[in-house]
Amino acid sequence: MFQASKTHLNELQIKRLEEILIVIDKQDQIIGADTKRNCHLMENINKGLLHRGFSVVLFNTQNQLLVQQRADAKYTFPGHFTDSCSSHPLYVPEELEEEDAVGVRRAALRRLQAELGIPQDQISIKDITFMTRKYQKCQSDAVWGDHEIGYLLLVRKDLTLNPDPREVRSYSYMSQEDVQGLLDREARGAEKITRWFRSMVEDFLLPWWPYLEDVSPFVEPDKIYGL
Repeated sequence: MFQASKTHLNELQIKRLEEILIVIDKQDQIIGADTKRNCHLMENINKGLLHRGFSVVLFNTQNQLLVQQRADAKYTFPGHFTDSCSSHPLYVPEELEEEDAVGVRRAALRRLQAELGIPQDQISIKDITFMTRKYQKCQSDAVWGDHEIGYLLLVRKDLTLNPDPREVRSYSYMSQEDVQGLLDREARGAEKITRWFRSMVEDFLLPWWPYLEDVSPFVEPDKIYGL
């Protein structure tokens, strides 16, 4: 089943399936490691396999949110609109460090540079704010799904973008009204949106949006929503 389900993947996506992710319990405590492939197979998810992930919401200084459309070669939710950058910290020492979520923030910096092509001299770990965590479990198709505690990270900065087309099909900065319109079109069946992006917008981004110049009152590092 796995072989048949990966025929649409490009070489990069197949290679990345062998990355080693951080396996956790529902308290976000590290209990092991496994491949990205194994962590996203529904047969393992249904047995309880849970991993650590993150989502970055990137705003420019006009308070517009960068929304991307996932490449068609993605193994989960291909072609869906979603947040600015979603991925996983790896099971390596520098991304396992937990104080101030520094390991996850390092992973986010790595992926922002690799996936969105942001130049290294334009962004640092200090630009990435850890806001809160959210548990999610969702199915993409009969084979693939997602089961993670995701760290929600926020960046507000004007940055140069050069996304990797193997990862990103399209992208644009959207106002709050634009994002609401996207959600409305998805509700009518006119667009495809990842489930975590809808919940992220409705549960977090809409309340935060008027306060992006100072989001400190909304920072909840000890909270895990959705459990």
